[in-house]
Amino acid sequence: MPINITLHNLLIMAIPASIALFGGILASIWKPSHATRSLIQHFAAGVVLAALAVELLPEIEREHAPGPVLIGSFAFGSLFMYALKLWTIKLEHNASLEEQSSGLNIGLMLATFLDVAMDGFIIGAGFAAGGSTGMILALGLSVELLFLGLALTSETVKGWRIVWISGALGTTVFLFAFLGNFLLADSSPAVIGAVLSFSAAALLYLVTEELLIEAHEVEEKSISTLVLFSGFLVFWSIQILGS
Repeated sequence: MPINITLHNLLIMAIPASIALFGGILASIWKPSHATRSLIQHFAAGVVLAALAVELLPEIEREHAPGPVLIGSFAFGSLFMYALKLWTIKLEHNASLEEQSSGLNIGLMLATFLDVAMDGFIIGAGFAAGGSTGMILALGLSVELLFLGLALTSETVKGWRIVWISGALGTTVFLFAFLGNFLLADSSPAVIGAVLSFSAAALLYLVTEELLIEAHEVEEKSISTLVLFSGFLVFWSIQILGS
């Protein structure tokens, strides 16, 4: 299997990894209020929705993969993310016991790394598809990774511990982006389309079941809706001007 990864692609893959690390460094010195985190989540949701609507779904159509393959892949992605949600809920029930014994919720941290690994693989699939898809997905998911770094801070995870964990998350997203590009290089349109369709389900889950649900756990401000639309508009504007 040939390696078709240019230096330019590697530099783009490094952007979300660097953003994840930056988010951890920022979280080590600044703890945003719940209201501020909610606004960041709304903005991130808008950006990811834009990446999904503006780039990913049109790219799936451009691959001309068979319809049943796309439908089956999206359905499988939906079921996979639902199973991941059930697993995460189970881990949350065990959170108190884990934190008392080790000072760190190992289970939820493992789920976070799995989520980030999937983000990286999605970026790699975008680069394998060609065009600007990989770059668009890398920039879009960078906003999510920035929030993830900011969200790491807690009573048991603080200071340099946040920086080390966010650095590990950044390394994970970079390695899986490289792996996704390597494994899917020169794949058939059916395979690329199937992976991107699965990725669409994963990103839709990210917006509806993670970012927006967590953002609504605090009293929502009226401006939150505008922040969500601004995230979509900023990302769409970058895509339009860049093309």
